Amino acid sequence: MNLQSKNQISTTFSLASLTDIIFLLLIFFMLTSSFVTPSAVPVDLPSTKVSKSLIAKQVEVTITKELEYYINEQQVTLEEVEAKLKAKLEGIENPKIVLNIDKTVAVEYLVKVASIANKLGAKIAIATEAETVED
Repeated sequence: MNLQSKNQISTTFSLASLTDIIFLLLIFFMLTSSFVTPSAVPVDLPSTKVSKSLIAKQVEVTITKELEYYINEQQVTLEEVEAKLKAKLEGIENPKIVLNIDKTVAVEYLVKVASIANKLGAKIAIATEAETVED
């Protein structure tokens, strides 16, 4: 008496469906990577863990929460910022500007001053406070 089953179990695996998924993922990542544009404005952020300033201060621009502008502790208006910065940076080989901006000030004011500094060819750094580390 023959008790063996007539149905045989196949031990092979078809990769056809897996290759379809791989090609779909490849197409998806190729399309989405072309939509990503890198940031065009390089910003030099000082480390908040280091207590010493990493940037030699040449010119400081301060914006208070009342939107008052100061260049090296001298109050100026927004219209005067470009002329005063140009005068301060004149003759400096690698000009650097440190932005001290209150954290409640909207980003548009930072962008205005940063675009003026970029127009004058100066490097920009944003000043931050050191973080307190809790153990």
